Amino acid sequence: MPAPQARLPFSDDCPVSLDVLGTLYRGDTEAVETVLADIPSATRARLAAYLYGKSHLHALGLRVASACTETDLVRVAGHAGAVLFAQSRTAPPASETRPTGQRRISLAGSRTVA
Repeated sequence: MPAPQARLPFSDDCPVSLDVLGTLYRGDTEAVETVLADIPSATRARLAAYLYGKSHLHALGLRVASACTETDLVRVAGHAGAVLFAQSRTAPPASETRPTGQRRISLAGSRTVA
């Protein structure tokens, strides 16, 4: 029998409303900081763990985790919370996470068959 895989808690339920999540996703730095300041610390830590567990929201999870204390993240996610805390303090800024000059991949019509 395979070993159970470690999962971050709250992987199925977002701890904030979709409106708040949308504001965080689309907001600039100032808007995100304002919204995060209004979220209670325990909820903020749960949100960081939730977002980090979603591959398409990984960077946002790190951004939210950078506004959390290590104690809150560990309380919410155990050892994964400690790792999340460390990564949020060492992650490059969002502008450096996207590779530049990388070719786009097109699946349709990208090759001509001879």
